[in-house]
Amino acid sequence: MADTRYALLDPLRFPLVARFYKTHYPAGKPKKDEIIWTAENSSGLFGSVRFRQFHDFQLLTGMLIAPDQRGKKQGEAFLNAVQTQIQTKACYCLAYRYLEKLYKEAGFEVIEVSNLPEELSGRYQSYCNSGKDLIPMRHNSMSQL
Repeated sequence: MADTRYALLDPLRFPLVARFYKTHYPAGKPKKDEIIWTAENSSGLFGSVRFRQFHDFQLLTGMLIAPDQRGKKQGEAFLNAVQTQIQTKACYCLAYRYLEKLYKEAGFEVIEVSNLPEELSGRYQSYCNSGKDLIPMRHNSMSQL
């Protein structure tokens, strides 16, 4: 991971990220109004994470690590690298249950659905009703405010 670079997406490179999601996670379509971070190494783009902005909070969404890079602690390193973004304002994520440990290690904590902002609670219910096994989480930097 010594040659890994994490950076905010240059808007000119948006098509590259859109193609990356289309290849590896077609349901996760990036939007130009999101804050997008990328992870790259000498082989090119291997990770992306998006932050959808709301008035007084943000949603970490669509984190994607290329299949050939999974199991190499890339997700942990990526979440650590974007902590400055995560801590800019209240940050929530609707994580797949099997990724709970990954997000907990990055400072997120499981919360009750009733503690989600109104804009996220309906989205959470809709995702769960479609068969996704998700848990609501909030970054713990916000519990200290």
